Amino acid sequence: MTVTTPSAPARATAPVEPAKRGRPRVRPGRLGVHAFLMTVSLAFLAPLLLAVYASLRPYEETAEHGYFSLPRHLSFDYYRQAFDSGMGKYFVNSLIIAVPGVLLTLFLASFVAFAVTRLQMRGGLVLLMVFTAGNLLPQQVIVTPLYVFFNKIDLPYWMSDSMTMYDSYWAVLAVQVAFQVGFCVFVLANFMRTLPMEIVEAARVDGAGVWTQYWRITLPLCRPALAALGTLQFTWMYNDFLWALVFISNGDKLPVTSALNNLRGQFFTDYNLLAAGSVIVALPTVLVFLLLQRHFIAGLTLGASKG
Repeated sequence: MTVTTPSAPARATAPVEPAKRGRPRVRPGRLGVHAFLMTVSLAFLAPLLLAVYASLRPYEETAEHGYFSLPRHLSFDYYRQAFDSGMGKYFVNSLIIAVPGVLLTLFLASFVAFAVTRLQMRGGLVLLMVFTAGNLLPQQVIVTPLYVFFNKIDLPYWMSDSMTMYDSYWAVLAVQVAFQVGFCVFVLANFMRTLPMEIVEAARVDGAGVWTQYWRITLPLCRPALAALGTLQFTWMYNDFLWALVFISNGDKLPVTSALNNLRGQFFTDYNLLAAGSVIVALPTVLVFLLLQRHFIAGLTLGASKG
């Protein structure tokens, strides 16, 4: 005889409501961060926007109504006048100084950083500290000694028509490279320390020399850092105003930043024309950053996250 037990009553289950689909809640803190960043961005862009705005207006209008008044007439006449003043020639002068300066600085800095971090040379840390300490020296302190020094260095005529380093591109180029190498050595040395040492050791086992280890193995791995430093170095060398003004007396050799003084009159200065020239001068650095933006950001953020 089989005994059957009554089955337990089924549990009452509440119907499951589908998850509410809506927009994600925005935290008040995130809104505050975005508002703060937007305010800071506008504060940095305000002088540039004001310069662009002033360069499109006639001087008579701004002199009568002020720079913060509504425009009545906008034109690109000041840009044409600024470029017709010979600015193309000064652009070439800036490139003659900036492009070789960037290439020479990165080459020397990468070689020193490789020697300090990969060759395990004695006194490498002290050498790195010396290169870094050079950036702590104020540039204005050595203006007079360098002025006297460059006037005493003789050069052949094909290198300088003044027969000395003074009043030549070589003086500005030498000072730019000397002051920027220390910073690049510091950045590249720290970057190379993050690269696996086993790569260089494997190359040594295969018979690779020092030059092969540097040029074919280490340097290609440093492309993000080199791109970031190249962008910064070009911006700094291109925007330099002091050294060209001190070491170059021939107006035809001045870079474009120092040549902006030519737009100033002896008794009257049209600041709208000067603003147009400043905007034209700033365009190459913006173009370089846009072209190398991906590599620049990758070089700055490399190593920011682990895992």
